[in-house]
Amino acid sequence: MESGVPEYGVYGLVRERTGASLPGSVPSNTYPCRDGSIVIGGNSDPIFKRLMNAIDLADDPALASNDGRVSRTKEIDEALAVLNAADVPAGRIYSVADMFIDPQFIARQMLQRFPWQDGKEITLPNVTPKLSETPGETRWLGPALGEHTDEVLQTLGYDPDDIARPRAAKVI
Repeated sequence: MESGVPEYGVYGLVRERTGASLPGSVPSNTYPCRDGSIVIGGNSDPIFKRLMNAIDLADDPALASNDGRVSRTKEIDEALAVLNAADVPAGRIYSVADMFIDPQFIARQMLQRFPWQDGKEITLPNVTPKLSETPGETRWLGPALGEHTDEVLQTLGYDPDDIARPRAAKVI
């Protein structure tokens, strides 16, 4: 998310999902819902059994192993509904816009705003995990473009003033 947060904070750009499925491991994917997306990782046999119990497909022998599930991927994807109560890993996927307004993100100061070189502000992800005694923070955004060029050139044995001057073109 290191680039997703500043892209949204500066430009309002929300990256869309680019594919989270694991072909050959079913179900393990991102699924669109009315209010966003969720991710479900029910591809291990014990978790899949709990998932199928939750949606009444647990006793189907064709679904007992991953090999049988792969051929019925579409049917399985359409049946997923009551997962949290069944202890199946599933959760809403936040867009970067969701992160900016989430009360937990705000309370834990998971996003930090900084003055940028052009006077505007930029938002960046904060340090994670947030520990109570040593929460950490970004203290410096790095040097300005070219700020250390002279020093680097001198270290390499070049005279920065000589390099910075435009040279006359040679006439051939």
